[in-house]
Amino acid sequence: MNSGPHGQDATDLADSLLGWLADDYFRVEVTGLENIPATGPALLVANHSGAWGLDGFILHKVLCRQVPRPVTVYASELILRLPVLAAYARRHGMLTDDPTLGSGQLTAGGLVALFPEGFGGVGKRFSQRYRLRPFGPGFASAAVLTGAPVVPVSIVGAEEAYPKLGEIGALARRFDLPFFPVTTPLPLPSKWLISMGEPIPAPPRAASFAERSAATRRLCDEAWFTVQGMVDRDRGRRATPFW
Repeated sequence: MNSGPHGQDATDLADSLLGWLADDYFRVEVTGLENIPATGPALLVANHSGAWGLDGFILHKVLCRQVPRPVTVYASELILRLPVLAAYARRHGMLTDDPTLGSGQLTAGGLVALFPEGFGGVGKRFSQRYRLRPFGPGFASAAVLTGAPVVPVSIVGAEEAYPKLGEIGALARRFDLPFFPVTTPLPLPSKWLISMGEPIPAPPRAASFAERSAATRRLCDEAWFTVQGMVDRDRGRRATPFW
C-alpha cells in the first residue's frame, strides 16, 4: 500500500506536518537527551495521553531529529488501518505486531520506545488527565530478558491538545475501536514538555522463573512511579497549558 508516488507524497506531507506541530504549534521543549545511552540497548518508556494518541508521533519526530541513533517506536496496529499513517509507520520502521515488544532490536543493541499504558492512557477522560494508568509488564520483561536499561520519558501537553470529553459507543463498535472519543476536531495549541530521565538499570537475569517474575514486577513499578513523578514535576514547569 502507498508505495507509489502518491503514497510517498502523503508520507512526506505527514513528516512536514509533524515537524510544524512540534516546532511551531506545540513549541515542544525537550530535556534530558543526554540520558539516552550513546551505545547499547535501551527502552524508552513514556506516558500516553490525549484522545487520539498524537503524542506517539510527536515523540517519534523529536527522537528522529535529536537522537543520533535510530529509535524503533512500538505503535498500535490500529495505525495500519489509515493509509497515510500506515505508510509513515513503514517508512520509519515502527513496530506494530511484535509480541516481544522489540526484544530483537534490543538484543541487537538498538533503542526501542513504547507506551506501556496502551489504550488505558489515551482512553481516560480529561478529568483524569496526567494520572497514569497501570503499565503493562511486557516492557519490563523485555528489559529483564535483554539487560536493556529503561529510560523514563515524561510527555506533558498531549492531554490538553486532544482532551477526551466523552465517548461515542456506537462509532467505536462500528469501526472496531477500543473507544471513539468526543474531543476537539483539531488539536489545541498546548505547550509541550518532553523529558528523558536517568536510565533505570535492568536487574540481573535470575535463574528461576519466580525470581525473574518478581524482578519484572519491581522494574515495572519503579518505571511507573518514576514517570508519574516526572509528569507531576513537569506540569508545574509550565506557566500555562496554552499559548
